[in-house]
Amino acid sequence: MKFNEIGEKAIAEWEALEQDGIPVIRIGTATSDRASGALEVVEEFEKELERLNVEAKVIRTGSVGFCNYEPLVIISKPDYPRICYNNVTPDMVPRLVEGYLLEDDPCMEFALGTLEGGDGTPPHIPELPRSEHELRLLLRNCGFIDPENIQHYIALGGYSALAKALEMRPDEIVEEVKKSGLRGRGGAGFPTGQKLESCLKARGTPKYVVCNADEGDPGAFMDRVILESDPQAVLEGMIILAYALNSHKGYIYTRMEYPLAVERLKTAIENAKGLGLLGDNILDSGFSLDIEVFQGAGAFICGESSALMYSIEGKRGFPRVRPPQSIESGLWQKPTQLNNVKTFASIPVIIDQGSEYFAGIGTETSKGTAVFALAGKVENVGLVEVPMGTTLNTVITEIGGGVKGGKHFKGVQTGGPSGGCLPEQFLDTPIDFDSLKEAGAMMGSGGMIVMDEENCMVDAARFFLDFTVKESCGKCVMCRLGTKQMLSILEDIVKGHGQPEDIEQLITLGEDIKTGSLCGLGKSAPNPVMTTIRYFREEYEAHILEKRCPALICRDLIAYYIDPEKCYRGCEHCVVVCPSEAITQHAKRYKVVDQTKCIKCGNCLEVCPPEYNAVIKLSPISKVPDQVEK
Repeated sequence: MKFNEIGEKAIAEWEALEQDGIPVIRIGTATSDRASGALEVVEEFEKELERLNVEAKVIRTGSVGFCNYEPLVIISKPDYPRICYNNVTPDMVPRLVEGYLLEDDPCMEFALGTLEGGDGTPPHIPELPRSEHELRLLLRNCGFIDPENIQHYIALGGYSALAKALEMRPDEIVEEVKKSGLRGRGGAGFPTGQKLESCLKARGTPKYVVCNADEGDPGAFMDRVILESDPQAVLEGMIILAYALNSHKGYIYTRMEYPLAVERLKTAIENAKGLGLLGDNILDSGFSLDIEVFQGAGAFICGESSALMYSIEGKRGFPRVRPPQSIESGLWQKPTQLNNVKTFASIPVIIDQGSEYFAGIGTETSKGTAVFALAGKVENVGLVEVPMGTTLNTVITEIGGGVKGGKHFKGVQTGGPSGGCLPEQFLDTPIDFDSLKEAGAMMGSGGMIVMDEENCMVDAARFFLDFTVKESCGKCVMCRLGTKQMLSILEDIVKGHGQPEDIEQLITLGEDIKTGSLCGLGKSAPNPVMTTIRYFREEYEAHILEKRCPALICRDLIAYYIDPEKCYRGCEHCVVVCPSEAITQHAKRYKVVDQTKCIKCGNCLEVCPPEYNAVIKLSPISKVPDQVEK
């Protein structure tokens, strides 16, 4: 079947969906949506529509990425803009169906806003303010189409890039990718066009195309959302590059912890095969390609390219010495083009819109958009896609809504567990590969964790290093033992056993580990420690010299007291929840904490009624009022 015929059929189906005057209800059903109860909302909508005999179409989409607003429901109705309803629960559904679908009341009490400007038709519904700062290229279909219906993807321009590429010579495709300035979105930022050109020229057959979807960074979920919400975009990018390389076998390497992504990928592959867009003789071009989903067991090290390929081969996931690079000798020692999910998803945009369009977005050295998983102490947790060069402040404040609870911003961790922690003075730093690296952080695969005044930067560094220590494959001595020694020093510091020489020892160890490690995990593992020492050295000194944690986080450096002037005499909340029976009642009926029994769990602080606020968390060396201490 010719692509024109496929496209016309898909467009007709889409137009029938959007233009027949029937309301369309889009409900996100990605993993994060489901965790918030989205499937129950879907079921309630279907039941309510049937009960009231209301004609409307319910579409199970992927995630828009507004995680703190999920379940998110988007309702399209003739003469109205698409309205987003946030945190929808099953008991809200009857009101939405009866009020909006039947009576034209948009239920503004539930509305978050609209994803597009209204057409002037009453009522006025504000556009989401974050929309003006975002440019959604890779996330353009996420939360809008049914990821299991290939017709939706095709109707919105999907696979037109493939049809165009099949009319091009391989070297023309390579040149377009080179001119676009696309750099790998997996973290290293190596020019994709240059890697593609080298793989094209490499000797040896067969050649392989591999998608690295092994997303293991704490707090990162960009790749997962794309795979669950728009899997065809990744497939199309893989097919285009496979055609350029005359590769006939591709793998998508993901983890078993992503069952929904795996399920939707497999469905997407079967749907593409069914239309002749994948498999034998793609679109009658004579080119054939088979793509297989390979599930790893969740080892973080298998996100490293050579370890990933060893895993596919059935070997232990160990990085190997390079050269040779994977473009010359990768999977089964054959030339292999390995890219990240977001890199492959960028290819259709470049081919369809042209390299000049893509290169016109971003900065001189970092083209296109950056997709971040914004997490931590920020109001609007979720996915963000902005042009390269957008500042950290714009992402955190304008899109993220600022620090949660109005607290003071302290730092932001970019680049995953091996990234760097940047303080407030770097909020105007542009988000691009080079600017973040110069500041001591890195782009990474796209994790961004915001920290506030209640975060201890020493403990944060310990947390990230603990992760990399546990995930090290153990092949390199410096990574295996050096990071463990750094972690041991940090654990001493947060327990109040640190020594003045520990800071310089951490710096020396960090530099040695970077130099002596084979792969990117070891080379970047010291980054959280190095950057927190560089920008938050006073916190290390407070822990070591004063034996106190300024943020009152490190358990061994804090103590809990009860203020007798505020303690409500008849309240027993703290006594009941104390697991070590450290809280007793004084003769005058206020409560007292026995510091020799207290295990610093903080339960008493959590349950103390806010109107009394009697529990005090202090550093043990702080001046405590005599009556409290007694």
